[in-house]
Amino acid sequence: MSTLIWCLLIAGVLPIAAKAPVVYFQNRDKGYDNRHPRAQQQRLTGAGARAVAGHYNAYEAFSLFAAAILLIIATNQITELNQILAVSFIVLRVIYHVFYLANWDKLRSLAWLFAFLCPVLMIAQTAIALSGNGAAH
Repeated sequence: MSTLIWCLLIAGVLPIAAKAPVVYFQNRDKGYDNRHPRAQQQRLTGAGARAVAGHYNAYEAFSLFAAAILLIIATNQITELNQILAVSFIVLRVIYHVFYLANWDKLRSLAWLFAFLCPVLMIAQTAIALSGNGAAH
């Protein structure tokens, strides 16, 4: 279970970590505007704009993953496959962000898809396992 909890923590911190490149590009844009950081972020172009989009997408990806982890723990469906999928989600999300910054759009989309499938498969596997146990109808 600790693997799942660690993955949940890392996934929760990823959006904050994804902010580091945004801050870097904001600092390159005449210094970080702490009074209006979102307005400054909207003005960024190129890699800076991609960094902002990746940062926001990290928040978007977190909710489904967190739901999957909490479902698995709550229903005691801690399997090797679910742990592999949880770790894969983290790795793929980091790769996704690197690809976003590098402007490798096709690879980025592929990483996004595989990362998205991880919690989907985790939830589906849990639902199937519980259906087989007669726990959910």
